[in-house]
Amino acid sequence: MSFVAITSAALLLTACGSGSGGPGGTDASGVAAKADEVPTTDVVSAVRKDDAAARLLPAGTTSLTVAVSVGGTPPGTTYLADGTTLTGQDVDFTRAVARVLGIKLKIEQASFEAILPALDSGKYDFGASNFGVTDERRKTIDFVTYVNDGQGFATREDSKLPKITDLKQLCGLNVATGAGTTFEATLEAGKHVCADAGKKAYRVQTYAESSAIWSSLQQGRSDVVMSTINGLRYAVAHQRGLKFLNEYHRLDVGFAFKKGTKLAPAFQAAVNRLLSDGTYDRILKKWGTTGSAIEESRVNPPELKG
Repeated sequence: MSFVAITSAALLLTACGSGSGGPGGTDASGVAAKADEVPTTDVVSAVRKDDAAARLLPAGTTSLTVAVSVGGTPPGTTYLADGTTLTGQDVDFTRAVARVLGIKLKIEQASFEAILPALDSGKYDFGASNFGVTDERRKTIDFVTYVNDGQGFATREDSKLPKITDLKQLCGLNVATGAGTTFEATLEAGKHVCADAGKKAYRVQTYAESSAIWSSLQQGRSDVVMSTINGLRYAVAHQRGLKFLNEYHRLDVGFAFKKGTKLAPAFQAAVNRLLSDGTYDRILKKWGTTGSAIEESRVNPPELKG
């Protein structure tokens, strides 16, 4: 399939936002998804309860409600061929942690931008949608890290854009990204660099519907897309007509909780158990994201800089 054939694309915005889709829909990178291409290796069912980690849960905790945003295809949250069973890297980590802690999960789907605000109200106990850890988010959200991903750029294969190492390189261009994401925040915060350099500002084009992001690039209304490193690499690997420019800013990714949660110590212990027993590596290998491995889980680490 050529790039111009993409008419319905979803973008899983790590640390940022996500689209929606079902089997045969589109993935985090805008690549048409096929249900039979979704990895189905079982890397979770062998995980056993760890009593030491489970004792860190608040007394009486037997089940938790988690909110996830469906992105379409790997490595983001997607559906198996049955059209109802959710899978993906975040889902595998969530289910594995639940098994370590010996708790049941109620998984609810929600739009990406709705999850974090809903945590404080208690609608969900936590969110698992590749949320990037930023200093701004840590003011109102607690995080327990489990992978490292971040921000990157991609464009059309025929573009002459080089690696984007400085936002001044975007001056005068149209940059497509998701509304309410860390990408949007980064771009808006950096807009002044163009005026400071006496150049025309870049235009940030934000979209609530992720299919519109890639349509904008496809139709020439945007010059470049800012999205997740893993999602963009997946696009380049599976789709002709795309070019991954570079990683721009790495971010830790974590389970998200309301501020002051008492669940964080148990989740941290559970992730570290997965790291030590080999489950962690098996999950990353399944989804082709071994470059996102961390050495240990942390609670509310400062945002990665540089």
